[in-house]
Parts: sequence; C-alpha cells; structure tokens
Amino acid sequence: MKAVFLDFATVGSDELDVTSLRAIVPDLTLFAHTAPEQVAARIAGCEFVFANKVRMTREIIASAEALRFIGLTATGVDNVDLLAAGERKIAVCNIRGYCTNSVVEHVFAVLLQITHSIGLYDRSVRAGDWQRATDFCMLAHPLRELSAMSIGIVGYGELGKGVARIAEAFGMRVRIARRIGQKQAAGDGRDELDDLLRECDVISLHCPLTAETRGLIGQRELGMMKAGAILVNTARGGLVDSAALVAALAGGDIAAAAVDVLGQEPPVDGDPLLDYHGGNLIMTPHIAWASVEARQNAIDEVAKNVRSFQEGGNRNRVV
Repeated sequence: MKAVFLDFATVGSDELDVTSLRAIVPDLTLFAHTAPEQVAARIAGCEFVFANKVRMTREIIASAEALRFIGLTATGVDNVDLLAAGERKIAVCNIRGYCTNSVVEHVFAVLLQITHSIGLYDRSVRAGDWQRATDFCMLAHPLRELSAMSIGIVGYGELGKGVARIAEAFGMRVRIARRIGQKQAAGDGRDELDDLLRECDVISLHCPLTAETRGLIGQRELGMMKAGAILVNTARGGLVDSAALVAALAGGDIAAAAVDVLGQEPPVDGDPLLDYHGGNLIMTPHIAWASVEARQNAIDEVAKNVRSFQEGGNRNRVV
C-alpha cells in the first residue's frame, strides 16, 4: 500500500512519532511541503494520501487512479473536492477534538496576559521603572480578575465547550451565542449574538467560516461591545474585519484583542492588523492548535481513521 504525506511540515517535526501511521501504511513517504504543480506526480500510484492544507482538486483526484483514501490532519475539509471524491468512491476522513486542550489553554494564556498586563509590566521592569518607583509595587497598568468577568462564546462545538469549562473553573459567567442564522428557540439557554456583544466582557470566537459567518465581527459589532471588552479569535481570520478591529483598538472602542488567525495565511499580501503596533493587541501565527501533544494526537487520529477504513468502518468519514 503506497502512501504519501504531502505537507508533513505543517504538523510535523522531529518531536513527533509517526510509528502509528507507518504501522498501517509502511510504504509511506513524507514530504515537508508540496507545491500545487507537484501534487499529481507525488500521489501517482498511491492508495493513501495524507494532507493538512494541500488542495485536492477535481483534476488531481481524477488523475490519481489508485487513490482510495484521503486522510486530513485537520477538521476542515474545504481543501478537498468532496463531490469529486464521492464520485470516485474515495474515502475522505478528517480528525476532530485533537487540539482542544491546546486551543483552550491558548485562549486563557492570552486572556491572562491581557487582564494582568503581564507584557506591559515586564517591559516596565526591564525599562527600569520599578527601580525608580517610590512604593514596593507598581500599579501602572490595569489588573483584572477573570472571576469578575463574563465570557460570550460564539461557536459551541468541541472547542467552545472546552473554553466554557475552563471559564467556569475561573469563576467567569459563561454565555453561549445562538447559532448564526438559527431562529430563536425559547428556553434553549443561548443568547442572540448582539446581546453577548453588548453585555459580555470577553468574546471568544470558535465558529467555522461559512457564507453566513464571514465578516461576522465588523464595525457595527465592535461598536456594540463594551469599552473594556476583549475579543479573542482562534477560529478563522475571515470572521473578523481586520480594518474595523484596528480602528476599534486604536480608538479605544474595545480594550484589547488577541488574534491567532488572519484571512490570508501566511499573510504575504499584508493585513491591517500587522501594521498596528498598539499595546492592546496580541498576535500569534496560527499556533493556538499546535502544541506538540495536539500535533501528535493529529497523527494518531489519522492512523485510527486508516485502521477503521481498512476494517470496513467509517470513523470520521465525511465522504
């Protein structure tokens, strides 16, 4: 069984163990990266293809006569032409829940950094401000407890539920946004997004990027938020209007934001957030999901999907 992993560098490193995958598909070739023009040649003769972000188009799928299985090391499947795979009866499997702890810990890492002004105090000390202080401590920057705050969670799947669980452990008041486009259902325990924006101290995004959610947080929505509110986006960059967020941060319409994703990744064409240098923005390069434990989970989950497929099962199968 010939197999290939087209973009192993997007999940892999020397820290990861691919034994679980090689045990099922021993004839496995790992490529760090694969350019679009290289895909067809590299998957020729392969029964199993693994990828994270490489696009599997209709043309590529049609050219792969031996292909039986596409295994994705991600939850999203938008890089695969699912209709073309289905027509060829090629199995497509994703993975789920593999990075929950990593994303949840990232959310609270940035929240604690912001609410306790960790970076600001560190820079003050290194600049000599403490040495020149008249008191034993410095109170130059705001200090807020999460237990005094409410959090609105937009997207209540595996990740949203994980954030809610830890938020409750911190003593935060948790509110859940009703699914975008869903009609109000009495007694469902969820709130309209506008209500959360107006009333919550933290808004954390965990919903997928769809036609309905693209541009979900723009000038109007940011204008509804509290002046002391914090926006956290570890979901998809397209959910937030970057220019509107820069304006809100610069103008003091909201207190701070932590952004792990942008509309284009890598952002080779730039982004308004990259040009903003205010101290109330934390930016990270799409790494909330990427603890070594989460990436190892991804490899092992793909291996389990392959094993299930070989045994006639449908574990995590989307086609």
